[in-house]
Amino acid sequence: MAAGAEASRTTRVLLSVPNFSEGRSERVVDALEASVASSARVLNCHFDSQHHRCVFTLAGDGDQLTAATVAGARHAIELIDMRVHQGLHPHIGALDVCPMVWVHESDHDAAASAAQAAAEGIAALGIPVFLYGELASDEDRRERAFFRHGGPAELARRMASGELRPDLGPDQPHPSAGATLVTARRPLVAFNVELDTPNPEIARAVAAELREAGGGLPGVRALGLPREGERAQVSTNVHDAEQVPLARVVEEVRRLAAEHGARPIEAELVGLAPAAALSGYPDDPPIRDFDPDQHVIERVLGEAV
Repeated sequence: MAAGAEASRTTRVLLSVPNFSEGRSERVVDALEASVASSARVLNCHFDSQHHRCVFTLAGDGDQLTAATVAGARHAIELIDMRVHQGLHPHIGALDVCPMVWVHESDHDAAASAAQAAAEGIAALGIPVFLYGELASDEDRRERAFFRHGGPAELARRMASGELRPDLGPDQPHPSAGATLVTARRPLVAFNVELDTPNPEIARAVAAELREAGGGLPGVRALGLPREGERAQVSTNVHDAEQVPLARVVEEVRRLAAEHGARPIEAELVGLAPAAALSGYPDDPPIRDFDPDQHVIERVLGEAV
């Protein structure tokens, strides 16, 4: 390998996207950010009071990201009490989800190793850890919805009965911090589309047909959620933005919503997205507060590297 290629290879970073069940207290969000920033670079922080959730995008090598996420999990035990948590977003834990993300296919194994190390570190804090996605122990456990169905109370029941056992950590949820889901994956896009209707049933109907499980777009997960004011939201995760760019998602939402007399009026990007996701994106609906220098992975990583 040429010296220049070797130098380029060693500067590559992994990403981590820890999701915490806190989106209302700026003090708590700031404290969580300080925890994860102690070991990794924070590229983005997004939080939402109705979802009651904050999402950080971190950059670093495997050791840095492992240290950052374990530090965040440790601090979340002190700051977040799931026994009183109420939010729109499905959840089972204070550090709810912790994916390690490879940007280049050659870094796949490094991301998987970092995910395993993070899972072990989180479990050592007394938090049960479930591996999902490509790290799942069987096909049933690949989807986050398998663990989140029924919320924290149902998770506790399933674990107490022996129906559901964690991959690491104790056999019951942590009293205040619940449980955590961990995986390694390529970048996905968390993308929300808001409709010009306050009726969440319309958003749910659109989401049901939009998601892959309902015969919709491949690799798309979708929920219909209420929002304050005169809007309902179709909340999506797009797992392969090269195959399904956001332009295709919004056009399908537009088509499905029209069947119910509604239309998309604004979109929201949660965290970062690969450049391919934005290819051909239309002017309408606009993405709220979107700045390519802050929200496109390739641009942000260029700055970070």
